[in-house]
Amino acid sequence: MVTTGAAQGFAVLAAALRAGGATAIGFEEPGSYGVRGHLESHGLRLVPVPVDGDGIDVAALDRSGTPAVFVTPAHQFPTGVVLAPGRRAALVEWARRTGGLIVEDDYDAEFRYDRDPVGCLQGIAPDEVAYIGSVSKALAPALRLGWLAVPGKWRDAVAERKAWADLGGPVLEQLAFAELLASGGYDRHLRRARLEHRRRRDALVTALRRHLPGLRISGVAAGLHLVVELPEGVDDEAVAGRARAAGLGPLPLSRMRLSGGGPPGLVLGYAANAPGELETAVARLGTLVTSPREAV
Repeated sequence: MVTTGAAQGFAVLAAALRAGGATAIGFEEPGSYGVRGHLESHGLRLVPVPVDGDGIDVAALDRSGTPAVFVTPAHQFPTGVVLAPGRRAALVEWARRTGGLIVEDDYDAEFRYDRDPVGCLQGIAPDEVAYIGSVSKALAPALRLGWLAVPGKWRDAVAERKAWADLGGPVLEQLAFAELLASGGYDRHLRRARLEHRRRRDALVTALRRHLPGLRISGVAAGLHLVVELPEGVDDEAVAGRARAAGLGPLPLSRMRLSGGGPPGLVLGYAANAPGELETAVARLGTLVTSPREAV
């Protein structure tokens, strides 16, 4: 079904889960602060499931006993890791064995810089995966154009809730996007955008190494953001607050964790800024990052 961006997909699916008796959903730890709000606002309790270098810990998910799980397998947000093949197989096996639902947010898989984009889970397990995507990252958030593909057993429940939500979305934008797809224009746009975003990614990494040397940078192989870890003892919420006051927009890594713990850091997006702007922004950010001694 076509939705008003990915946000409506989260809302419709959360409402369907609640109507089916679900009260909790497994959620990547760390994970998207924004999606967390969508799911919690519809009455779902989020159960943190750890993410490591191979993606979500499926054994921990199994122990949680939740009837569904939210994942970003192609490019985990915010860490940037790709769900390893073994974990993908284990996650699908978990869903088939328990009857659980995998909610896949494919939010920026088109932007892979070191290899071809990673395939979606829904393509290999359509009966176990509810797939959510949109054009917000690739074209423009203002289009409010997304999609939700669910297993057959969920179709009626989500269709009913979508109908009550808006009686159907705008059609002209859908027709225009369909023409862009059919003509090959969308693929050409993605190729151009991928080159430009890679240029911006490179500029941000270079600026970070110049102005914040020695800090670990991760998640650079894909997407439209990366993570920079701050020194132990630094309050990343405080740094982010000072950055916002200075006109910058980093997100504190600690805000992405439900259970707390883990190193402090900042999530930095680079899609909306030219290389020169990124250099200036990081130079300003470098003056705001507090040393461990000052943080104490």
